[in-house]
Amino acid sequence: MDQCIPREGEGKVGLSFIRPEMPLFGNIFNPKKTPPRKSASLSNLRFLDRSTWEVELGLDYGTPTMNLAGQSLKFENGQWITGISGGVDRREAQCLHRRNQQLEEENNLLRLKVDILLDMLSETTIESHLMEKELDELKSISQKRK
Repeated sequence: MDQCIPREGEGKVGLSFIRPEMPLFGNIFNPKKTPPRKSASLSNLRFLDRSTWEVELGLDYGTPTMNLAGQSLKFENGQWITGISGGVDRREAQCLHRRNQQLEEENNLLRLKVDILLDMLSETTIESHLMEKELDELKSISQKRK
């Protein structure tokens, strides 16, 4: 009876997983090694300069353009420039361009006028403060005489 009772430190005997010696599909985690590659390329493209590369391989694509809702956009000098491609005719675009220039000139003139008015206001404010200060000094002098 002593033999049936597990002693301290001994565990119960359970089912253990059986691992087969040879897997069915081979060892997929140990692939074959690839053969070493050739050290030098046989291509002579590495000896060409940039301009020859552009001519030979066509690396000069031109400016990127796209059409969205009848408007053509062209990327030039870091900005997208709109072109007319059907939606608005050229005369209307020129008229809008002239109107835009007129409004920009008017806006610049109004900004100049506001700057001049602010300068005039600051000048009159300074003169007013100086006159008040002078008036206060005259009042203090007249009070001392009395």
